[in-house]
Amino acid sequence: MDTIFALSSGRPPAAIAVIRISGAVAHEAARRMAGLLPDARHAALRELRDPATCERLDEALVLRFDAPASSTGEDSVEFHCHGGRAVVDAVLRTLGQLDGLREAEPGEFTRRAFENGRIDLTEAEGLADLIEAETESQRKAALALAEGGLRRQLTEWQDRLLDLSAAAERAIDYDEDDSAIDPSLLTGVAALVAELDQWLARPRIEPLKDGVRVVVAGPPNAGKSSLVNAVAGVERAIVTDVPGTTRDHIEVPLAIAGLPILLTDTAGLRTTEDQVEAIGVERANQLAAAADILLWLGEPNAAPPGAILVHARADMRGPAPEGSLAVSAKTGVGLTELLDRVAQAAKPLLPGEGAIALNRRQAKLLAEARDALATPTREAVLVAENLRLARGAFDRLTGRAGVEDVLDTLFSRFCLGK
Repeated sequence: MDTIFALSSGRPPAAIAVIRISGAVAHEAARRMAGLLPDARHAALRELRDPATCERLDEALVLRFDAPASSTGEDSVEFHCHGGRAVVDAVLRTLGQLDGLREAEPGEFTRRAFENGRIDLTEAEGLADLIEAETESQRKAALALAEGGLRRQLTEWQDRLLDLSAAAERAIDYDEDDSAIDPSLLTGVAALVAELDQWLARPRIEPLKDGVRVVVAGPPNAGKSSLVNAVAGVERAIVTDVPGTTRDHIEVPLAIAGLPILLTDTAGLRTTEDQVEAIGVERANQLAAAADILLWLGEPNAAPPGAILVHARADMRGPAPEGSLAVSAKTGVGLTELLDRVAQAAKPLLPGEGAIALNRRQAKLLAEARDALATPTREAVLVAENLRLARGAFDRLTGRAGVEDVLDTLFSRFCLGK
């Protein structure tokens, strides 16, 4: 396997640039540039030189890590250089000229950590989420996954599955009457099913990553676009007195009370002969139906069930009907109360602070394991087969088996040096 290198810190210029090398000839390559390497997991100040010309490139801190006790599970070295573009370019260029070295592909360091057993697939997914996190809630949820929270839980479940499988195999080998299967085996399976049900009932990670979908809907000229602009604090939607101005939806990602929100303006709902507007109205209906939270700016008696009723343009239209919240995008009246309502409605849809939340792939495989275990039977052979199916789902969840189609997509989300 090739030895790889890449810039792992941010794009220069910067105060410090971290360049990583990982692979079988990492130590030899580093010695050719830095001379004597420090002891493993220690740092030392060294001059970096081009082996071909002996030209001095930089003075850097050098850290050495020995396999398997490194982030990738391979021999690796880090150069902590000065962060100027010229310095970084010179070091990377020199590394690229050494035999057996090549520049890493996006996510290749993390992929090697996964392939060498340093992390499992759930931790790799957590790292990808951590890199992309933009809100405090996203950071904490990703960190819980990246630090192995789900892996530890899965390991505990897998150990129990193995014990149950061993008990089922013993029942097959020694019990002549399958109906006499040990009740404790069925009790253990039922307890595991109950735990999986609890995990599957938790809020998922997608609303935390993509934002809770808050859709603003209602008839034309109800003040939808003005409200979206007021909440966003910028002019994102065109506002005119002409009905049907908004013909397509406009999405505005926001953080409200630290919660990720995807605020969506939609076309006014009405019957129209205009083909383009009709497409926008159809999309508006679809978005309203799929909304996590719907802000309804039309007549209260026409509101879909569960919508937050908003009496927009309150500065022009007078008192709000009972059950509606008076809001004015022009004066700001009611905006704070509306955002509070949205935050209160969004919180139950999101994972708890720092809680481990499943993504779509993880939830699908956990459900597969749960369904296999929940299949009703008292025959030892069938119980053993259901336990085997559940173990297979867990193996795919952690990346032990059957995940080749997932890996390229996942690791392409990482930068070159991760």
